[in-house]
Amino acid sequence: MTFAAKILTLYPEMFPGPLGISLAGRALAEGKWSCDAVQIRDFATDKHRSVDDTPAGGGAGMVMRADVLAAAIDAAVPENMPLLAMTPRGKPLTQDRVRALAAGPGVAILCGRFEGIDERLFEARAIEPVSIGDYVLSGGELGALVLLDACVRLLPGVMGAPSSGDEESFESGLLEYPHYTRPAEWEGRTIPEVLRSGDHAKIAAWRKSQAEIDTRSRRPDLWERHVGARVQSPSGARQKKEE
Repeated sequence: MTFAAKILTLYPEMFPGPLGISLAGRALAEGKWSCDAVQIRDFATDKHRSVDDTPAGGGAGMVMRADVLAAAIDAAVPENMPLLAMTPRGKPLTQDRVRALAAGPGVAILCGRFEGIDERLFEARAIEPVSIGDYVLSGGELGALVLLDACVRLLPGVMGAPSSGDEESFESGLLEYPHYTRPAEWEGRTIPEVLRSGDHAKIAAWRKSQAEIDTRSRRPDLWERHVGARVQSPSGARQKKEE
């Protein structure tokens, strides 16, 4: 089954963009996924093909119209396909959500622009608002590319060996351990001795320890969730966390 990506955007020429090269591009050429960018302006009803208007209550900028976006959604998005909207007001995207999307038939993505989208659209249609971080971009297209790249790389056969992504950041709830390669010494810095020992058990233990250390120091929010998951009992009752 081909993973289908449908993007509703004012800039369809941005797709597939960087997803047309490297692993994603090869997978696209091989038919492992498809990319269909839909021009939102095609669903405008006035001669100027307007998709936005001034914000109710006043203020700067323009707001994307619910009627035009709804027409685009109703015409272009299949009923069985999850519809996400890229917006800084959305729920943060996680690896768990990406994995679930990659396992499905595909995803439709609405790319916001201007000051945002008329809130009534979210009330009238089943749309999942999603954010890729606590910052603001010029539009949702770059966020859509990020989301699609995260999904496509998980499709069967895209990364090569099925286990290629098993130890990457977020897959186990931790950041990934640090990596090294030749030369063994560079600018006076050497590869940790354990990684040159050939002892696979010690290497695995070191990598696990480093992943925990880095997660605790760099992403305390992830560490707290990881610790909480480890101490969760089968019955659902929480035990005392590690200090």
